[in-house]
Amino acid sequence: MTTQSAKTFFGQPEGLKTLFFTEMWERMSYYGMRMLLVLFMTATLQEGGLGLTVASAAAIYGLYTGSVYFMGLPGGWISDRLLGGQKAVWYGGIIIMCGHIILAFPSDKTFFIGLIVVILGTGLLKPNIGAMVGQLYSDEDKRRDSGYAIYYMGINLGSVLGYTICGYLMEDQENFGWHWAFGAAAVGMAAGLIQYRKTLNKLHGVGAAPEAPLSPKGKQISWATIGALLIMLATVTSAALTGAIIIEPVAVAQYVAISFSIMFVLYYASIFFFGNLTKNEMKRLGALLLVCIASACFWSGFEQAGSSMNLFARDYTDRIVGSFEIPTGWFQSLNAMFIVLLSPFFAALWINLGKRFVSPAYGIKCAIGLMIMASGFIVMFFAAQYAASGMKVAPYWLVATYFLHTVGELCLSPVALSAISKLSPRRFAGQMMGVFVLTYSIGNIISGLLAGNFDPNRVDQLPNLYIQISLFSIGIGIVILLLSFKSRIWENASDEKDAITPTPGKAAETL
Repeated sequence: MTTQSAKTFFGQPEGLKTLFFTEMWERMSYYGMRMLLVLFMTATLQEGGLGLTVASAAAIYGLYTGSVYFMGLPGGWISDRLLGGQKAVWYGGIIIMCGHIILAFPSDKTFFIGLIVVILGTGLLKPNIGAMVGQLYSDEDKRRDSGYAIYYMGINLGSVLGYTICGYLMEDQENFGWHWAFGAAAVGMAAGLIQYRKTLNKLHGVGAAPEAPLSPKGKQISWATIGALLIMLATVTSAALTGAIIIEPVAVAQYVAISFSIMFVLYYASIFFFGNLTKNEMKRLGALLLVCIASACFWSGFEQAGSSMNLFARDYTDRIVGSFEIPTGWFQSLNAMFIVLLSPFFAALWINLGKRFVSPAYGIKCAIGLMIMASGFIVMFFAAQYAASGMKVAPYWLVATYFLHTVGELCLSPVALSAISKLSPRRFAGQMMGVFVLTYSIGNIISGLLAGNFDPNRVDQLPNLYIQISLFSIGIGIVILLLSFKSRIWENASDEKDAITPTPGKAAETL
């Protein structure tokens, strides 16, 4: 823990600087990758892409983003039991960098190997760097919330860098191209690793050792199990690349989405029915279930940004401003910019509502966020209709959509994390956060499956896709809104000995 008298970074523990810039560069590589994936996979062979169908590319995109979140669960366990946070972040960053280096080589075979390597590295780094931010502060340190706000700014700064740099390199096919963009992500991660290593002493021992280390025998068994799983993964990947087995991305995405959903239901039900919960705890978990459903539905729509909306920006948006053509990927940076601009407003909004004794239930806030996000697809419905008539649409359609999606995100995402922290029974807090992460994975994979219904050569299909997403999300939002009026009573059934104090650090321990 860092005391208030230590050297500071914007008034925060100096170790925050180390984690801020490491996370910034890691997010630069992740979001740059997120922007490139579908565009690269659907580009023709003549354009240097893979020439995949939109259905396959979108399914792979969903599997990639969903797996990144899912792998945070074993990644957090490895840190807590085997490595400690510092080593987990270090090795995770190295693995991510190696994955991007593999992606920088123009080969359709190594491309998928690179994707898997990046997923493994991100699962090891992402949850543990967030956990170490919380460990920089003592329980009495009042700077924790503002420290996480600064850390979150690093995430958004990294995303803007990723979209800007990788988007520009991708667009300039004559001088650079796809693999320069993938390579830039590797350079960004390398910069983060160098900075991390050189300033590691500023962490003052935070994350230096596992929080709950296993016995020597337990460690041997664990490493042997991890090694066996990696060998199995390598064997299946090799067989798929050589054609020994045929893997259909859409079918795999469907099975994974079903598997994650079943996993979520079984784990949630096991805690609800067999967790020896009090009556009040069961009521609060009932209210929390509405938040989880809203989260899965929200991300299934929001993550269209990297798939169908990315393709729409490339093919049907007039990106010419004067003599300059806006790179396709730059539109995705709007989300990060809007977050930076709007976050202070929403923080003040919830505080002022609380002062006026108007504090909507968690489910109500999440339902509103889901419906605001859905309204963004109503905007895209009209934009797609213009595109279907043969015209390229103005950029402000996408700007308006990303604005609405960001407003929805700020209504739902931080509120959902706070709900998990407050409403979960204390003894199941970590497990419930892990269960909640599954809603991110489920939403991302479903997003890819939905985007696969869009054929770029049939833009007339796109209005139907967007209006279906919008109407479904609004319908789910209305149901959650109605149920949440009753869940308001359930939330208030909590008492101090059952509830846990909401802390942003708890969210970051998993995310």
